[in-house]
Amino acid sequence: ALESIDFKNALEQFQNLVEKMITQKSKESSGLYPKDDDEIDYEKFYKTTRTLFGSAVKDQYIQAFFRKIISHPHERPEWLEIFGCFSRESVDMPSPSKESMVLLVSEKQQITHSVVKRKDVIKGIVKVPLLHLTVTASQKGLITVFRKKRKSIFSYSFYFHQDTAWITGCDFLPNLKYIVAVTESTVILWDYKSKEREGNGFVIKPMKNCLLCVSTVTMADDLARDTILMGDDKGYVYLLTITSDDFIMKQSKTGKVSQFKVMDAESFDMPKRKLHDDWVGKVKYFPALKRFGSCSTDSINSFVLDDIKRLEDHLPVKEFSVPKGVNAFTYCGKAKVIVTGG
Repeated sequence: ALESIDFKNALEQFQNLVEKMITQKSKESSGLYPKDDDEIDYEKFYKTTRTLFGSAVKDQYIQAFFRKIISHPHERPEWLEIFGCFSRESVDMPSPSKESMVLLVSEKQQITHSVVKRKDVIKGIVKVPLLHLTVTASQKGLITVFRKKRKSIFSYSFYFHQDTAWITGCDFLPNLKYIVAVTESTVILWDYKSKEREGNGFVIKPMKNCLLCVSTVTMADDLARDTILMGDDKGYVYLLTITSDDFIMKQSKTGKVSQFKVMDAESFDMPKRKLHDDWVGKVKYFPALKRFGSCSTDSINSFVLDDIKRLEDHLPVKEFSVPKGVNAFTYCGKAKVIVTGG
């Protein structure tokens, strides 16, 4: 009887915790919740749940329960789910056999780098199949190139720490053979083939709005230039074309940023067009379609798919709306389908 009373009290406290989280999430969505010491993050939720129920709950169920509340605050999970109990109709948790199948891989290699800072996150991963390269860029400025030779993987990297702004995306320029990355206020062009220890390349600045994403427009018509798509926090999509001559002709007189030569953003003809009423989350060019795509959390102009020439004129663009917008998209050439995620 005593154990029953204790469990009932613990359950009431847990339900109060969940109610507080749902209220907090609802207010956050409407912009009315000021973040303070009372905010319930995952660490606080985990410790409280563990204190209430002890070892009776598993970490994986605590994580799943927390994610469900954060993702769907209006669809309240049943308290039984914190103990891993689900009805037969539930499809949220895979069976142990299916989960094992997902985790079975034939070969896996973990790659780490000794200079990665704590609390840093990867903001972009780009695979370059023809050169057997994989490029990564971290939020705090670590750009790394991984090259596979036979069965070994070699890497070389540098920290772009001269700019206080965070890196928000990266890509590879196939014609000029440079790595391009964007921060909130600059465009970085890294000559990854350079033997300079601190890196060598160019910085284009200043950009007036905060850049959030970047993608290369793959065209084989001119081996001496590359075209780049970029999106910012005001809903604009930019088109920037860089030639090998620009590296010589457009260097700024203000000098260098470390080994990186500065190029004035004003010296580039950079068409831009406002396609969304909110942040541009992703831009991508699809050679098979000869179209570019851009998405936003904007509920009215959520996804745009059109000719790249639309960035240089004012003709209507093909777009569609999704409630709460689109966060990601991709194209499958075999199925001829574009898939979006919101």
